[in-house]
Amino acid sequence: MQTQTPSVSLIRATSYEREALRESLETLLEPLGGIAAFVKPGNRVLLKPNLLTGARPGKECTTRPELVYAVAQMIIEAGGKPFLGDSPAFGSAKGVAVANGYLPVLEELNLPIIDFHGKRYQTVSEEFNHLLLCKEAIETDVVINLPKVKSHAQLVLTMGVKNLFGCVPGKMKAWWHMEAGKDANRFAQMLVETARAIHPNLTIVDGIIGHEGNGPSGGEPRPLGILAASPDVFALDRAIVEILSVPPEQVPTIAASMRLGLVGELEAIHFPHLHPDLLKIDDWRLPDTFIPIDFGMPRVIKSTFKHLYIKFIKEPMSAYAKR
Repeated sequence: MQTQTPSVSLIRATSYEREALRESLETLLEPLGGIAAFVKPGNRVLLKPNLLTGARPGKECTTRPELVYAVAQMIIEAGGKPFLGDSPAFGSAKGVAVANGYLPVLEELNLPIIDFHGKRYQTVSEEFNHLLLCKEAIETDVVINLPKVKSHAQLVLTMGVKNLFGCVPGKMKAWWHMEAGKDANRFAQMLVETARAIHPNLTIVDGIIGHEGNGPSGGEPRPLGILAASPDVFALDRAIVEILSVPPEQVPTIAASMRLGLVGELEAIHFPHLHPDLLKIDDWRLPDTFIPIDFGMPRVIKSTFKHLYIKFIKEPMSAYAKR
């Protein structure tokens, strides 16, 4: 349950130009204590952007490299050691990043980028105690979550909580799509439990240009003109849906976080800069059609994945847990 009043910083921002974006980020983070409140000298800092795909550059379905550059630069100036990591749906993290214009950023700041192959057994809750998360996100000093505001054909919207599903290694994603795919509420609760286990120190949402319609990749760019930040990813997502005029109960991840007592009503959130009411729009486009979370996978594929899951993941983990 929430015991402290969460703070969500919201500002207007319309430019990815370096100097303007840096100024916006400093304004955004100032009431939260600045980057120094989250990063101490010597800290290893995982930056977790949304690197969904390299197939649609220009469609604004991944986190902008300009935002990653600005945040990484601030971390370096604070004495931290940033690195990028993700588990994209298709391709490698570096391949997708390069396809989306990240190469100059990686080279200029000498930023390492890794795929989340390492796995760690992580008990999240009794119901999800077989969930595997990448060790890189669990073992690093600081996690900064950098999602994009997007419509989502399976979960209505994807923001901070859903972006952390990228910390689940690739093959496990397929299992969870099947295991919980017939129940959107259970799948959403799994995402919430994943976010709670990763527990990002800071989430900064790229809402300067969002992705509306048939997302997460089949929609279109939509200038939204906002940046948002909070150490509380659940409160942050709750604020974003208010801006988009989408009822919170319509978004499964937010409904689950409210059900679990991880976020309350909007009145229970502190907004040191702008209130969501001042940023509201009423014409954000949600998906035209919704796709089942299990992708409608053929039975034979599901059977194969289930066999591999039991043989290589569940049984070894059960044995490990009994030690």
